[in-house]
Amino acid sequence: MIFPDKTMQWPVTALSDMTLAALEPVTALESVPDILVVGCGEKFVPPLVKLKDQLRDCGIVMEWMDTGAACRTFNVLLSEARHVAAALIAVK
Repeated sequence: MIFPDKTMQWPVTALSDMTLAALEPVTALESVPDILVVGCGEKFVPPLVKLKDQLRDCGIVMEWMDTGAACRTFNVLLSEARHVAAALIAVK
């Protein structure tokens, strides 16, 4: 998991582990990011609609993409001074 000021280990290694509870490091922030870039792994798979809805209820827009694209997108949004975080499933 990546924030503008820190990174932290995120135990999610598969889509089946990706829940709102797993994203608690983001949703529990005093000032939640406007955008959460989610890297779903090596290859793109359709986003988890329920999770997208749950994050929207928290005031967070979820941008879902493969992990490589998510890394690049996070960097671009950060360079634009956007309030962003990233949750990335690692690829081998």
